[in-house]
Amino acid sequence: MKWQGRRKSSNVDDRRGQSSSRRGIGGFNPSLLSPLLKILFSKTGLIIVGLFIVISFVTGNNPLNLLSNFFVGGSNQTVSTGSYQGTEEENKQADFSATILASTEDVWNSILDDYREPTLVLFTNNVSSACGSASSATGPFYCPGDEKLYIDLSFFQDLEHQMNAPGDFARAYVIAHEVGHHVQNLMGITAKVDNLRGQLSETEFNKYSVRLELQADFLAGVWANRSQRMTQMMENGDLEEALNAANAIGDDRLQKQSTGRVVPDSFTHGTSEQRIRWFKKGFDTGDISQGDTFSATSL
Repeated sequence: MKWQGRRKSSNVDDRRGQSSSRRGIGGFNPSLLSPLLKILFSKTGLIIVGLFIVISFVTGNNPLNLLSNFFVGGSNQTVSTGSYQGTEEENKQADFSATILASTEDVWNSILDDYREPTLVLFTNNVSSACGSASSATGPFYCPGDEKLYIDLSFFQDLEHQMNAPGDFARAYVIAHEVGHHVQNLMGITAKVDNLRGQLSETEFNKYSVRLELQADFLAGVWANRSQRMTQMMENGDLEEALNAANAIGDDRLQKQSTGRVVPDSFTHGTSEQRIRWFKKGFDTGDISQGDTFSATSL
């Protein structure tokens, strides 16, 4: 894959070597309560509150959130664990990820009007997001609440050594899949599926989850198609790397490897064959109108 020397996205939040903790009203120090109340109900405090109400009206933010951020320091706290220096290989993968993100920006800006570019968060071990806290074991994920992709770069090592899916384009497929979830979020598809969560049994909801994931695979294929047209970044063998990665992370294969048995009712991402098929369809067509997995009679 010819990615070196190309544009890198500026929408990268590098939190490697940092630990995240959530802090809000529940973590407020009680010893500060009395002086805080005195400030709030003083003439100065009333002026401050008034200013925050005006600011919240202009910005559309909740005034209580603004006040808690001002007095408490915010609901998210990122704590540095020292000056972090990644290995040469890890830093190379960070540059690679920023380059692939830039490629997705170019592609989706050319397809969608008013495309909002997501942020890629690189983290080590654990991270806090608008969707809650997660560890490296979660794997790469997209959070619609803050429109960010989260990746611990160690996953790429797992992809190669534990899942037998090596190669730059296998890694690119992973990133493009998460960006596909961002596209679904912008199109309102994610919210529609999420609204079904409390209306269906877990088994029935899993079927919609599978269709959502397969559509993200399809959108990753669309990206690969359009990116190749725009940049000729792919080389011989790259497509096979992506298809091998899709095969490696199918629900049936992962369940067979971990438990020795396959339980289709618990599938949430689709089988290896399904994931390959929908990525390949996106790559072959490059047409987002061909990716309605929710209306497909056969996946």
